[in-house]
Amino acid sequence: MSHSPSSRRDFLQGKSALRAAENLLPNPGPPGALPLKPAAVETAVPRYLVQVGRTAMACEFQVLLNAGEADLGTEAALTALEEVSCLEEQLSVYRPESEVSVLNRLAANRRCPLTANLFGLLNQCVELYHETSGAFDVTSGPLSKTWGFYRRQGRLPSPDEIDQALQCVGASRLNVCPTDRTITFDHPELEVNLGGIGKGFALDQCQEILRDHDVTSFLLHGGRSSVLACGHRTGHDVHPDGWLVALKHPLKPDAELGQVRLRDRALGTSGSANQFFHFQGRRFSHILDPRNGWPAEELLSATVLAPSAALADALSTAFFVLGYERSRTYCQEHADIGAILVSSGPRSGALEIRTLGLAPGEWLPGHEYTAS
Repeated sequence: MSHSPSSRRDFLQGKSALRAAENLLPNPGPPGALPLKPAAVETAVPRYLVQVGRTAMACEFQVLLNAGEADLGTEAALTALEEVSCLEEQLSVYRPESEVSVLNRLAANRRCPLTANLFGLLNQCVELYHETSGAFDVTSGPLSKTWGFYRRQGRLPSPDEIDQALQCVGASRLNVCPTDRTITFDHPELEVNLGGIGKGFALDQCQEILRDHDVTSFLLHGGRSSVLACGHRTGHDVHPDGWLVALKHPLKPDAELGQVRLRDRALGTSGSANQFFHFQGRRFSHILDPRNGWPAEELLSATVLAPSAALADALSTAFFVLGYERSRTYCQEHADIGAILVSSGPRSGALEIRTLGLAPGEWLPGHEYTAS
């Protein structure tokens, strides 16, 4: 048996794996002969994924590609992940010299010019603040600090502490000037934190890079709670259109509620599974309602499907705060938005799953769970 040599690029793009799989197939016969049972052969050969990852924004970002579909796919994935690291340097409040940290230090005293991408993102945040009646608010950092969630040390603050923090909250106090791309703050203690939209924004930038390199089918995720999918995953016979993404149980991380089928669409999930604390028998979530300063309590998780990952991330937080009825109103007014909202069921340990604005086949519930 002869073996053709494999280059490093072939290995990274999955071509070596595909050639290895081809060697396992039955001999097709003499030149010009039809292959034997082509449908069976297609089913038997798995379509491998090329997976490229990088740690950034306190989580693992990954790019998944169909092996062999794009000549420059892996190089494009590496370039995209490098962009995520650059965005972290620009957007993180945990880096003193980031553009956002500098903005927070100076904008209460003078007009701060911003780079085009950050200005556009903050302008979108202000628009979403008004669209969601304040449920999504990138200035809610003082509340997170008051509750101890900023450093992952939850505590129950006094009512006076909450009221004091609320005085420093409100994206309506961000003065956005499109003419010269500047922003000023109306309050000396106002600050911006893009944690609720930053990962999604990074995925959107990754998508642009991959498409610029003619990569048309891929799945991106940041920490698994922010996902963006284009094209389709090859090799799925039952659900061939798009990519299947598991939706986790909000209280049991090892269990799945079902799967979401994504194609040219993004998904964002917000929930209280990872950050919360108990006090006197009551569970307090890290997702705070910026309008009253208290943790949102109606839902256990909110998953949003949207045209962009930034929008999906922001709205998943907003819907978690708004609850079912007001989220339903938003979806009725925005036809391109869908949602899967999970809350406690009528029995102890039971869940209620309700969907909004989803197309048929987008939500594939597990056997134990049905959606209303």
